[in-house]
Amino acid sequence: MSEGASRFYSSIDGAAGLVDSDRVGLFLYYLTVEKGQSCASAKEIDECFTACNLKPPSRTAPALSEGVTAGLYIKVPKGYRLQRHYQEKLSKKLGAERVVTQTSIELRKLEELVGPGATRDFLKETIDCFEVGANRATIVMCWILVINHLGDYVLKHHLDAFNAVLAANSDKRVKVTSISSRDDFGDIPEGKLIEFLRQAGVVSNDVRKILEVKLGIRNSSAHPSAIAVKRSKVIEFVDDLIENVVLKYAI
Repeated sequence: MSEGASRFYSSIDGAAGLVDSDRVGLFLYYLTVEKGQSCASAKEIDECFTACNLKPPSRTAPALSEGVTAGLYIKVPKGYRLQRHYQEKLSKKLGAERVVTQTSIELRKLEELVGPGATRDFLKETIDCFEVGANRATIVMCWILVINHLGDYVLKHHLDAFNAVLAANSDKRVKVTSISSRDDFGDIPEGKLIEFLRQAGVVSNDVRKILEVKLGIRNSSAHPSAIAVKRSKVIEFVDDLIENVVLKYAI
């Protein structure tokens, strides 16, 4: 929660001039709208204050209750939600600049789903690239992550089947006849690697199609060109590969 809350708060114009009751409402917005929780408690809102290096107010719970009386919040069994029209008002107040922060939060949710280790660390750096506007770098790093993940998945779960397909290969661009370590995958062109993954039954045909499309995007992004790489494309690229490859084929 800490990094997400801090990014949210830092993106708000004039945040330093807000009073605590306003911050309570904004952190409730962060937790229920941007983070997607069904409701939020006073304790969770106080944790947002702490994450932003702000002293939690002494009366968060009373402020929430007063907000219910004022028609700003709704009390539910496990916490509070924003009243619909107040939520819409806050959305307009926060403005279009919130789009980048919102999408960053969505990508960070993917990071939380990946188990601790090198893959999560690499994904974190990939999303760091997105957040500073390095769209092409985000795509290239995400692709590297996914290919390495698939290599590890083959080594652990499908090595015999993959090597059987590799032994039957007649394409001279492929410089290896058997895989025994991750480094060996570097001798297989990525287009052929995707083909072999499908032939060996490592991935489904639908995932093969996703990988082929994403390889084309990676190729376009990895070299200087006049093609514009928009944030919307980056979000779709990362989300699709993490959801449909890294999380689907867990090691």
